[in-house]
This record gives sequence, C-alpha cells and structure tokens, in this order.
Amino acid sequence: MKKYSLNPVLSVFFFLSLMILFLEMGVAQNTTSTIPVNVGVVLDLASLDAKIALSCINLALSDFYASHGDYKTRLVLNTRDSKKDVIGAAAAALDLIKNVEVQAILGPNTSMQANFVIDLGEKARVPIISFSATSPSLTSIRSSYFLRATQNDSAKVNAISAIVQAFGWREAVPIYIDNEYGEGIMPYLTDALQEVDARVPYRSVISPSATDDQIVEELYKLMTMQTRVFIVHMYPSLGTRLFTKAKEIGMMSEGYVWIMTDGLSVDFLSSPNHSVTDTIQGVLGIKPYVPRTKELEYFRARWKRKFLRDNPNKIDAGLNIYGLLAYDATTALALAVEKAGTTNFGFRKANVSSNSSTDLATLGISLNGPNILRALSTTSFKGLTGNYLFVDGQLQSPAFQIVNVNGNGGRGIGFWTPTEGLVKTLNPRINKRTNSTSTSRVSTVIFPGETTVVPKGWEIPTNEKKLKIGVPVNYGFSELVAVTKDPGSNTTKFTGFCIDVFDAVVRALPYALPYEYIPFANSDGEPAGTYNDLAYQVYLKNYDAVVGDITIVYNRSLYIDYTLPFTESGVSMIVPIADNNSKNAWVFMKPLTWDLWVTTFLFFVFIGFVVWVLEHRINDDFRGSASDQAGTSFWFSFSTMVFAQRERVVSNLSRAVIIIWCFVVLILTQSYTASLASLLTVEQLQPTVTDVRVLIKKGEYVGYQKGSFVLGLLLDLGFDKSKLMVYNSAEECHHLFSKGSGNGGIAAAFDELAFIKLILSRYCSKYTMIDPKFKTGGFGFVFPKGSPLVPDISRAILNVTEGDEMKQIEGAWFGEKSTCPESGSSISSNSLSLKSFWGLFLIAGLAALLALIIFIVSFVYRERNILRSSDSTASIWSRIENFFRIFIQRDSTSSTLRQSDRNDRNGISLPTMCAPSPSAYSVDTEYPANRSSASYDSSPNREVPQEVVIDHENNLLVGYHLTLLTPVVISIVKKWNYCIKNTCKRDDFTKILFADLMLY
Repeated sequence: MKKYSLNPVLSVFFFLSLMILFLEMGVAQNTTSTIPVNVGVVLDLASLDAKIALSCINLALSDFYASHGDYKTRLVLNTRDSKKDVIGAAAAALDLIKNVEVQAILGPNTSMQANFVIDLGEKARVPIISFSATSPSLTSIRSSYFLRATQNDSAKVNAISAIVQAFGWREAVPIYIDNEYGEGIMPYLTDALQEVDARVPYRSVISPSATDDQIVEELYKLMTMQTRVFIVHMYPSLGTRLFTKAKEIGMMSEGYVWIMTDGLSVDFLSSPNHSVTDTIQGVLGIKPYVPRTKELEYFRARWKRKFLRDNPNKIDAGLNIYGLLAYDATTALALAVEKAGTTNFGFRKANVSSNSSTDLATLGISLNGPNILRALSTTSFKGLTGNYLFVDGQLQSPAFQIVNVNGNGGRGIGFWTPTEGLVKTLNPRINKRTNSTSTSRVSTVIFPGETTVVPKGWEIPTNEKKLKIGVPVNYGFSELVAVTKDPGSNTTKFTGFCIDVFDAVVRALPYALPYEYIPFANSDGEPAGTYNDLAYQVYLKNYDAVVGDITIVYNRSLYIDYTLPFTESGVSMIVPIADNNSKNAWVFMKPLTWDLWVTTFLFFVFIGFVVWVLEHRINDDFRGSASDQAGTSFWFSFSTMVFAQRERVVSNLSRAVIIIWCFVVLILTQSYTASLASLLTVEQLQPTVTDVRVLIKKGEYVGYQKGSFVLGLLLDLGFDKSKLMVYNSAEECHHLFSKGSGNGGIAAAFDELAFIKLILSRYCSKYTMIDPKFKTGGFGFVFPKGSPLVPDISRAILNVTEGDEMKQIEGAWFGEKSTCPESGSSISSNSLSLKSFWGLFLIAGLAALLALIIFIVSFVYRERNILRSSDSTASIWSRIENFFRIFIQRDSTSSTLRQSDRNDRNGISLPTMCAPSPSAYSVDTEYPANRSSASYDSSPNREVPQEVVIDHENNLLVGYHLTLLTPVVISIVKKWNYCIKNTCKRDDFTKILFADLMLY
C-alpha cells in the first residue's frame, strides 16, 4: 500500500488560514451582535475644562471596550453644548431625553445647571451623573436619579476648618461668588468653623458680573476689618481677577492668610500659568488627593497626545481632577449599562391630553432607567482616582491634599482624611504619634510676604490707629480705677489697679497694640451711666474694649466677651465686730465643753475604781471600812489631777494604769491652762451677725455699692428693696455702719471681694468679712463678641498674674499684706471639746480595762479551789456572795503584802510614788548583834523599847537634814571663794547667803 506524506510548509499555511477564518467570523459575529445605547453629554464646550473632560470621556470608552470586547452594549455619545447657561443646559437635557431618548446623561458642568437638569432626570427616570457639580444644595433636592461623581463641598469644609484650627486662627471671612455654587457651601463652612471655635464675622459676596472696581471696593472694605484670614470659593475666572486686585492693593503681603477651595486649587495648579501663580504666592489650597500610579502616568501621556491632536492651540492645558473624574464616571456608566441588561432601552410615552403641547408634558419615561440606576449604585472598581464607589449617590473620597503655592506651582504640605484629620503623610504609623490639629503635622508653610512666621490672623484696622478703651468714672474706690482731669493742660489721667494691670497685660503681648483710654462720662465729668450701659457701648461699637472694675456676669456675656478674670471672684458680706468675751465668775468652766467635763469626771471615777480593784487585796493603804476604801480610791484618782497622790501603789498593773492616766491628765491640764489663759487675756472679737437669713428675718438695713450688680443679687436673696441703702466709697460705708440699722444706717454691707478688701484695709479693727461667698466671675476686661484679642489678652493675663509684676502692682495700690485677722463666718469657740481628746481617753480606758481583765482572770484562777469547795447546792446568789466575800478579803498569800508586814515590823515604810516625807527614812538600821546583851532579848515575845525606836528615828531625821544641808554648805563656800577673788560687796554676799538658806 502506497503512503502519502504531507508537506510541512503546506501544513502551517493551512492552519493559519483556518485561524484567520475563525477570527473574521468571530469579529463579524460580535459586530453584528452589539447593541448601541444612547448616552447624553451636556458640557460648556467652549471652556477648557469641558474640552479636557470630553477628551477623557472618549478615551474612557475606547479603553473600556478595548478591554471588554465581549460586552454586548456600546455607549454612543450624544454631546450638547450648554453654552454656559442654565437654560441652555436644561434645553440640551430636554432635547436628549425627549428626542434622542438617552439612557443617562453625563454633566452638566456647574451646580446651577445641574439643579434644573436633575429635575428632568427625576421626571424621565434618566440617571444624571455629574463629575463637576459640587454644591451641597443639590443634595437637598433628594433626587434618587442624581449621582454626584465628585466631592461634595460639605466634605472639604472640614479640611479647611482643620487648617484654621491647626494655626490657631479665631476668625475667618469667606469670599464667595453670588450664585448657587457659592452660597451652597456657606452653611456648612460656617458650622465647620464654629466647631473649631472660629467665628465668621463677615461674609464677602461678589457678583459673577462684578467689575474690577467693584472687586477693589470690596477688598478695601475687608482691609478696614480686623480679620486677616480669607477663604475664597468662586469660579477660576473670577478668582483670578480677585487675587490680581488683592495683590495690587497690598493684601498679598505679610500678615494676610488666603485659603482656596478645590475649585480654584485644581484650576490654578493643574495648568500653571505664571501670570496667575505670581498673584497667589503663599496661598493655601485644598484639592482631592489622587494617588500617583503607573496607570495614571501612562494615561496622562496618552491623553496629552490625543488632546493636542484635537486641540492644537491648547498647548499649556494640563490634565485635572475633573478630567480624571469624567474618565472614571464614563467607565462606571459603561459597566452599569452592561449590567442592567440589553432590553427595554425605549421610553414609555406620557399620557397627555391634546391640549397639553409643552415639551415637559410630553416627556416620556425611561424603561431601563431604574435598572441602570441600581447597577450604578452597586458598581465598584479601581479607577484612575482610586477606589470608585457610590454611597447614597455620592462618590466617596479617601483624602484631601493641602497645598501651598510657591514658585510656579503648588507644594504639598500635608493631607486631611476623615479618620486621621490633618497629617503630614498618609502613613498610619506616623500619624498616630501627634495631635491631628497640630501644625507639626504639616510641612513648613510659606505665607504671603515670603515669611514662615504664622500670621496671628488679625490686625488693627488700617483706618484706625488706636483701640478706643472705655474707662468707668468711679470716685469712691480710686485704688481700683480713677479718672482725673487736669484743668491746666486739659488732659485726662487714668490711674488705678485695673489700669496698671491692663498696661502690663498689653506689654506682655507678643505684638504691639496701640490704644487710648476714653472716660465714660458726660460733659460735666459725671458718669454717663451704669456698668451695664458701659458694657453695652462695646456692643454698639462705640468702644473697642472696656477696662476697669467691671465684673464678669452672665447677662452681659450674651452680647460681649470677657477675658479671663484678673482678680479674686465672689461677693461677700461685711459686718461690725464686738468683744463678746464676758469675764464672769464662771469663766473657768469655758475652756472645756460640757461633754469633755463629764467624760473627764467619769474617767477619774473609773480609774479610781480600777486602782481600788487592783490594790485593795494587797495594799493596806486601800483597806479599811467601805467608806475609807471609797474615799481613798477617789482621793487617789482625783489627786492625780495635781499629781499630789501619796498612797502607795504596789501592783504592777496599777502602776501601768496610773502611768498612762497621768499622761492623759498632763495633756488635759496643760490644754486647760492654755485655753483659760487665752480666754482671760485675749480680746474675743465676734461679728454681730453671721447669717444672711437673720438680716432678712429681722428686717435689718443693708448696704451695697451704687451702680453695682449686687442689687439684683440682694433682691434675689429676698431683701426688701426699701431696706437697701447705697454707698459710693469706703468712708460712706463706714458712716452708715456708725449710725446703726435703726438710725438711718446699716447692719451689714454686701460687695465684691476687691471692694471689701479695700474697706477692711482701712477699718480692719471694726469690721470683718462673713461667709458664705456668692460666686462671681471677678474683674475682667470687656471686648466685642468674638474679638480675636480675647484669647491673646487672656493668655497675657495669665502670664502677668503668675509672675512678680502682679505682686508689685498690688503692693503699689493696696500696700503690704494686711495685718488684719482672716475673716470668716465660722467663728470657732475657744472651748476644748471631746473630739480633740477622745484618742487619749480611748487609750487610757483600754489600758484600764485590760488591767482589770487580767486581774480578774488571775484572781479566779488562783482562787478556783476555794470557789469550787463551796456548797454545790447553794443558790447562784449565794455563790456570788461567796465570790465577793473572798474578793474583798485581804490576800495573805501575796508576797507584796508579806513584805509590807515585815517592813512594818522592822519599822520600815516603803516610799510612795510622790516626794518622800522625812518619816520615810525612819528605818531601824541596828542589828541585834550590835546591841548590848543587856538590852537585847532573844525571846520571840520580846518587846522593843519605844524609846529605842524614837532614838533611831531622831538620829535618822538628823542625818536626813544633814544630807540636805551638805550641798548648801558647799555652795556657800564656793560662792565665798568667788566673792574673795572678785571682791564682792558685803550686801551681795548677804543676798547669796540668804538665798541658799531659803533654799534649804
């Protein structure tokens, strides 16, 4: 059989032909199976941003279907020009929905145009996807068919407020365009600034059609204000003119702060123009952060080639965030249309009568619109701008970048994220180390004027050289504030404690603050009103501040701002004092309170009882009849009060109890002596009144300073207005006190602590201050509501009050620290109470009880045989009688008692605990062996001659006196020798001899 072989070249050619054939068939099949889907695009085609966005949309479709060739749907763009007009945008959208029956619309450019287009989309159920309409007001429309494929302006205001807070600026003025785009952000911006304690004192609104002269006029108006922090939110075309004019009039110099929203930042920095960036040097801005990736750089290069090919005249154009958002929005729409399905791309015609011939009435409803909307809401992918996802129709953004315009572009100085706040880098490990509102979390900023010094955010207005400081006219307490006019020079002099404090505080500021004092007085020099009237003048902007003895109270704080107080706060009462020490016959009872007297007496009795229990069985001094034993026990106990006890104590338990009790008695007697001496020698000054309620109940007259807020306080306490009297000075207050409450005077005066101290410094021996103190804010300086000076002045007040300068000012006006005693309502009694000594009594009582328990236990144990041997049939009462019969008997077995008997038999008397008497030395010192045999009887029943005992006692007494006389004689001899050497006079030696004899 013949075999045929296949040529290899022919085989390869055959397989290649088959592959090409199959590919052509596949392409032809795909071409015939794709479904075109009409999509509308509404843009201001004449603007550069629209051209950039449109080129990105076309690139997005070509890139998408190149990588998704198997998709059955193909978006077909239908572009319309809105002609920068709201009506034009609405007409374009209406034409696309009614005539072209588009399934979705990309655009329009602005928020004002979107406002009308959204309503059309809602009516026709056509999704409207805008990648450049940022106004928060669009959210209030609550249209489910509107998807914002860009950042909401309400999200970026938190980044702006974080910048303001980080640099410590307390005020900011928004400058915004007068349209939907500008007004929509204002409520959110104001709220965000208020959350960081920054005020918006003024809003600068500029019309879109404003001329250069109108812009300059508004800028000059801003220059006359204190605030130097401006937040600009407007279209780039208007913003360019604004910054140009601001630079021309000097508002881009040192001390000014400018912050741009992302609309300006993106436009100015995406396509840098030297003429534009030169006018915004040092300006801060925010813009959505887009991570730099290889895909983004590759797309940027491709886009540049395509854009220059389509727009050869736009050489300087650069890809901005809106172009990237348009690219991702187109990709998301293509994915959603494919996901929604390939059916029902038509419109259901509206049922209208023949009389309704308007375009809106005949507008159809998209059948596939709800499906596309659901698909868009669930579509997520990684786009050029990052993770792309809609949440409640809003595109989510990870972060904003903070930029500082320097040179010919923007320099990134940090980032802001919703979770981390202000950060220098997007590195979670680094960001956790510092505070999110600290300037250390951003790089160094070069502000206008090419300075890195952070502006304080406000300046003294250029049209006013000095602050006008109102000063109250007060003739009563000149130490606090005094206004005097010199008729010769026609000048006014301001002095006083408050004036000196304010001068010191201004000197402590880190910058110069020019000011001048203006008296709050009429032409005749009299006060022009009350303190409330003076504070209200600041609200009316007649004064820039108020310095004086003005108190921080709530009702004034509603329309003015106070600094921190620079004096002690509070309102108190002063009353006369009198000597209430009545030195009567019973004054010796006052040093101790009744409870201490009773406790001391009971303990004397108790200690006497314990000593008797411990001593009566072994000590003859505590034996005898019942009355003798009771008398001896109580005598012994009470004599310890003056340490004059003479009875012997032989039990160790008794000695321990007596030692502790003597210590208690020593403390009591010394304390009693000191207290009694104080009562008899020191003047006891007591206030005449100590309770406000007593004044009200008795209807006493009370005083207060004229024009003071204390009047309202007294009325709130319940005082009758007819019982209130005014005074203007410390002298008038003293005069009213001198009269007395019933004679046209007062019984008490209420005033602030600063004034009370001034009164007491002059009359401290006559009056005293009584608690309680009614809490107030103290003296503070007054400024307009929201003034940026308040925090700086408050910090300067802390600096001054914590230093030595405040002490010097107080010493200059109030003198050295007053020697008056401290005042207070708690006038404590000089009597000593049980609270001060209960610890001593506790120790003594426990010691006595312990000794008693030890004695009873040892007694029962020692006498246990005798107690047992009693009749077992005896009653309990008989047993108790037997126990006490044994208890009161003399203990003949005691070694101490036996030793006492031997001593008695031998003529020995044991010394007592107190000082010995001469009889204590009457000891028979002769032994039987030393006596003569004639006089010594060895019989047991011998009798000792009484005369012998007496002789021994007399001899011992003589020896005792000789013993005492010996040191006296030695002393006399020594002093005699001293007088011989020093030639003393006879009278001097006589005095010395007499003193020594008296000592003997």
